[in-house]
Amino acid sequence: MFHLDLPVLEKILRVVIVYGFLVVGLRLAGKRELAQLNPFDLVVFLTLSNALQNAIIGNDNSVTGGLISAATLLLLNALVVRFLYRHRKIDRLVEGRPEVLIKDGKIQRHQLRDELITIAELEAAAHRQGFQSLADVESAVLEPGGSLTFVSKEPTPADTRHKELLERLDGIVTALGRRDPPA
Repeated sequence: MFHLDLPVLEKILRVVIVYGFLVVGLRLAGKRELAQLNPFDLVVFLTLSNALQNAIIGNDNSVTGGLISAATLLLLNALVVRFLYRHRKIDRLVEGRPEVLIKDGKIQRHQLRDELITIAELEAAAHRQGFQSLADVESAVLEPGGSLTFVSKEPTPADTRHKELLERLDGIVTALGRRDPPA
């Protein structure tokens, strides 16, 4: 149960190789894979995980081997995240850059095509964020991490209320005869 069938260094190296392969593979697959998981993508991820399991563990099914692999994976990921945090240019290369999918209320169809996102998928994402339709969206950005950010054409009720409050405060300041509010 605790006896290792493979040397510890080989177990660690297997994890590093598979981790590197997955980072590059998912980067090449695109942000869509992370943004809009459809049933086909889920099947690919589950199958990918199963296919690579043996590459990580080899012939070793011991508890110790599993713990070494898991610890290596967690440590490696923590190191990569810290490294990328300190090296922004490399982070942008690995993560990619944001892609504008809707600009000034106009759908950027070439960007959708490049990212393999359908109008229906974009609409579904907008609905999940509270938009009735894409006609209500001023801009939409596919972020490097795969999330979609939508900006409304109309100000939100909170934005409208904030603006009203600022106007009232300006009115009060004017009525008091001051040019600038006290700091």
